[in-house]
Amino acid sequence: MAKQIKVYEALATTLGRRDEEPNIELAQRIAAANDEDAVKDLAELLQGKDKKIKSDCIKTLYELGAIKPGLIKSYDGLFLDLLKSKDNRMVWGALTALHCISSEVPERIYESLHEILDVADKGSVISKDHAMGILVTLCGQKAYREEMIALLLERLQAAADNQFAMYAEQIALVMAPKHMQLFLQILNARIGTLPKESQQKRIGKLLRKLTKQ
Repeated sequence: MAKQIKVYEALATTLGRRDEEPNIELAQRIAAANDEDAVKDLAELLQGKDKKIKSDCIKTLYELGAIKPGLIKSYDGLFLDLLKSKDNRMVWGALTALHCISSEVPERIYESLHEILDVADKGSVISKDHAMGILVTLCGQKAYREEMIALLLERLQAAADNQFAMYAEQIALVMAPKHMQLFLQILNARIGTLPKESQQKRIGKLLRKLTKQ
């Protein structure tokens, strides 16, 4: 019989650590053991009052989601509830987790997409990054493809200079041929306005790649 993972004892805060390595290691152990009880323990602790423990738990959950999203997909409701939190760490942590499971429960994510995007728009750069990642993932679903491409292009046009190249590269992976001309127009319109040479070079490289196809 596999040894039960004692979640609370393994968290960084409990161990008196200020780094995230214990939480990452815990996520790896849970994934390797496919331990659903440990995930349940994390979810319960996440709903407690200790801010540091909650921070450890959301970190562990989304690190786990990056490895084995199926283990956390049933907690989509919990992550969506966290979007209402006044704690920014909980908000962007929940968006990270939702991004991890967006390919597992696309219908559920789509149903809450308006809320997700609204929260991301008011949140940190990390929140916006994961919102874009969610849209890219949903774009892989035929039922949502056209709507997601429209949203992606709209948000690309409004993207901050620092995020523009990264978003453009992500969108290029899912862009449908019928929308390619508009995508290229957006890239060409922004390339000359980007303040850093490195940003312009990234878009230039992407444009060359896309126009060769």
